[in-house]
Order: sequence, then C-alpha cells, then structure tokens
Amino acid sequence: MKPVPSLTITALVLFGIALIFTPDWDRPPVDVEQIGYRGTAVEQVTNPRRVADHMSENMAQEAVYELTKEGDLAGEVYENVQVLGHLPEEQFTRLMAAITEWIAPEEGCTYCHNPDNLASDDVYTKIVSRRMIQMTQHLNETWSDHVGGAGVTCYTCHRGNAVPEYIWTTDNASKDGPGFTPVEYGQNRANPNVGLTSMTNEPFSALIVDKDSIRIQPQQALPAGTGASIQDTEQTYALMVHMSSALGVGCTYCHNSRVFSSWEESSPQRTSAWHGLEMVRNMNVEYLDPLASALPDNRKGPDGDAPKAFCMTCHQGAPKPLYGANMINDYPSLMGPGKN
Repeated sequence: MKPVPSLTITALVLFGIALIFTPDWDRPPVDVEQIGYRGTAVEQVTNPRRVADHMSENMAQEAVYELTKEGDLAGEVYENVQVLGHLPEEQFTRLMAAITEWIAPEEGCTYCHNPDNLASDDVYTKIVSRRMIQMTQHLNETWSDHVGGAGVTCYTCHRGNAVPEYIWTTDNASKDGPGFTPVEYGQNRANPNVGLTSMTNEPFSALIVDKDSIRIQPQQALPAGTGASIQDTEQTYALMVHMSSALGVGCTYCHNSRVFSSWEESSPQRTSAWHGLEMVRNMNVEYLDPLASALPDNRKGPDGDAPKAFCMTCHQGAPKPLYGANMINDYPSLMGPGKN
C-alpha cells in the first residue's frame, strides 16, 4: 500500500478548512422542526447561524411616535385627501412621516408631492402611492387568511426603497427562440427568480396573473388523456422553486414528500400558501397591473407592463415577512378603509 503524498494531505486539509468557512455550507449543528404529522417527513431543516443573520437584516421599524385620535380631520385641514381624510390631522401626518421613511427616506416628501402644491396630483408617484395605500388596506382587511394578525404596511415590501427590490414584469421576448426553436418558453435563460434553473424564467404571468392551473401531478399511474405538458410541468416547478427560495424553506415545509399532491397529508402552511397565491393574483390584477397607464416608460417592463408582486416581494427569504413582526398595531388606518 503506497503512502498518501503529503501534498495530497495538505490539499485535503486546506479544502476542509475552506469548506468550513464557506458561508453557503450548512455545517452542523442544524435544527430540524417537525411541522406536520409524525412519520410524514413534513419537517423544516434550518441553520441557526443563517437564521440569526437573516433576522437581523429583517427587522421591522418602530413607530414614528405615539398614536392619537384627537384633533381636526385631515380631510378638513388639507386639500385633495382622497383616502385618509377621515384621520385626525396629527395621525395623518404621523402616517405620512412613516411612509416617507418606509419608501423614500432620502428623497423625502417631494418624492410623491409637488413642493409648491402638496394637493396637486401632477407627480405620478402620488397617484401610485394613493392606490398602494388602498391595496394595503385591502390586504389587511380581506386577506387575513394569509397576512394574519400581523398584517402588512408599505415597509413590508419597500424596506426603505422607492421601488421594492423584488418585483417582476412580463418578458414575452424571451419566449421566442432562434432557428428550430421558435418558441422556447423562456428556458435556459438564467433568472434568480426561479433559482437559476433551466426551466421557464417567467412562470408568473400564467400562474399568478392569468390563473393557469398550478396543480399538474396526476392522482393515478398512467392517467388517461394528454395530461399536463412538459412546459406546464416546468412552469409549475419553476414557481415552486421561487416559493421555496422566497420563504427560505424546503418543499416539505408545505408538502409531504410521499405524495406531494395530497392536501390531507400536507402541513397547514400549504393552506396559507394557497391563500397567498390567490392574494398575489388579486394584487397583480386589481391593483398593480392597472397602474401601467400612470407610470413613465422607465418604470415599466420590456413589454410595457407595470411591475408586479410575487412571494419574494414580501417574504424576502423569511417564512413570514419580517419574521412575523406585527406591522399594523401602530397604524390601524392601514387595517382597512375608514379605520383609525
């Protein structure tokens, strides 16, 4: 038996050291949480070091100052307050200050307002923000099956950015291939939104706007009929890859790996995810896509559509946005129209 060369041993040792300090390597110990019925392999594996780092980057902001319900109404004090005119003036000003911090901390009030006439609607971002406040109220009032008691505010998506970091637009041009592949379905075009896979790089138009069927797994072997196409299958799996990345979880966070399609053997999180997909469709169809007419060309996608939301927009790598921090206790006016 020949001795192992010292150079090989040195190389292996250096490789091991490098592996230990590689940030993407989940070295032990890791945590395993059972989130489904015992024996169904519905569990979540996490690295506590990564979770701690990620939590520190996803902290909710504290309220600007204390809430008050006294004083003249904003609609009586200011002109053209169409959505929040029922709030006392001080509460209205408080919410405006918070929105400025959530969305445009560097630009300030003039990001949405004409400094010479605050009541004017001649700045397009004011029109957009008014609609976004309505959308936020709608989500908190109507979609409690997904947002729960924590709710959402502008900060949930924006995190101090005028435009949320994680948005998407349609990209029909990428579906046209050269030569013998006139339609390539967006395949082999690396896109971080679907985990850089070779599957379609934009499954969102079909699945969280047009509402194509996501469920493509048959319930029996060799099912009769044509069933789902390869493109339909890859479209669904691309969306699942996106959801897994957006929530920072694996497939078994929602599914039982024995039979992915079974709702009876899935975790409660799968039901919440279903409501989330329905909610995102509603956001995109009713609120975000219609804003295209109000946006300048540089804010639109290559096909001229408005930016839209998907799971990553709010979750940003966490199972619950901002790790479940309550977002609306301090801002009850965002819980629904007319509330303060």
